[in-house]
Amino acid sequence: MAQHFSLAACDVVGFDLDHTLCRYNLPESAPLIYNSFAEFLVKEKGYDKELLTVTPEDWDFCCKGLALDLEDGNFIKLADNGTVLRASHGTRMMAPEELAKEYGRKEWKHFMSDTGMACRSGKYYIYDNYFDLPGALLCARVVDSLTKQHNGQKTFDFWKDIVAGIQHNYKMSAFKENCGIYFPEIKRDPGRYLHSCPESVKKWLRQLRNAGKILLLITSSHSDYCRLLCKHILGNDFADLFDIVITNALKPGFFSHLPSQRPFRRLEDDEEQEALPSLDKPGWYSQGNAVHLYELLKKMTGKPEPKVVYFGDSMHSDIFPARHYSNWETVLILEELRGDRDWKPEESEPLEKKGKYEGQKAKPLYSLSNKWGSFFIDSISGLENTEDPSVYTWSCKRISTYSTIAIPSIEAIAAPRNC
Repeated sequence: MAQHFSLAACDVVGFDLDHTLCRYNLPESAPLIYNSFAEFLVKEKGYDKELLTVTPEDWDFCCKGLALDLEDGNFIKLADNGTVLRASHGTRMMAPEELAKEYGRKEWKHFMSDTGMACRSGKYYIYDNYFDLPGALLCARVVDSLTKQHNGQKTFDFWKDIVAGIQHNYKMSAFKENCGIYFPEIKRDPGRYLHSCPESVKKWLRQLRNAGKILLLITSSHSDYCRLLCKHILGNDFADLFDIVITNALKPGFFSHLPSQRPFRRLEDDEEQEALPSLDKPGWYSQGNAVHLYELLKKMTGKPEPKVVYFGDSMHSDIFPARHYSNWETVLILEELRGDRDWKPEESEPLEKKGKYEGQKAKPLYSLSNKWGSFFIDSISGLENTEDPSVYTWSCKRISTYSTIAIPSIEAIAAPRNC
């Protein structure tokens, strides 16, 4: 990470939307995401109805940085050198003896020490953001269910059904068509799931523009959903805060793809129109690529190499590709830096008073997992009694490698005295 970083030295300030500018009420949004997948699996794919019941204690399984081996149903937590620190089969945590027998102290079979190790492949999936984490709990419980039903099943093929659930609930037309559970519920009561931006953040954004900075919003959310979020968190005049808004950016491809592979598209009533040969002026666009965007930024700033900083919450979609492919400065929004300080257990409330998707609330997903330990550091199994058994996690190493700085929220910069 950078020893010194000056926002004032940057010509362009870019932001991701979900879990960056737009903070979600995680104890409410996580169960909603979980239910959107679980109901699809049960109703459309015939999975066990037990998947629909989640206790507050179940959420302790969720921890950023876990990798799911799609073949054997094991979840693993990696050290910075690629060895396995902790593992579970489904939700069942492996004891030290089983962990040593399964993985030893050698590199995990899919680990690559260089940048070639992606967060997603046909063989594994790494959970690196808060939209992902409810899926980690669901997949672990699917493994539990299939293992129980099929008397110790060793290999698994449920991932195709998870992908189908993503397509059903989150396809491009889902918001407009009210498909699935997620979008209809967010539309019905956005205040329950979204935190409005504090006045300090709105003031800071205006100050950046008044200082001559170019402001970007680059999100993989579709235009209609982006508009709902921004109106709720920033107000009806949110578009005045940004020079360029890019929706359905399909990150990380936005950074890694060539212009011919991912051209910008014009929008009309939130519908994508024809592909554009280049990006000629500020405005609201869909898809696109960092190469054409940077050419426009050169024109707008009058500089041959304008300096860009990008704020995002996902190492896979935001931080790694922006740094690796575009050489932008990066600010990682990492709520794990907050710890447990803002969370208090809820008071009990009769079930009959709760809404359809309420249930008993879980603690925030950024709080420490008792099952998996710290997101940042852990001890090597079997060496706990040595002088210094602690090692950095693979996730922590990637943060130090690819993010310029990491902060718990946008407010940490906009109003640091309040954080």
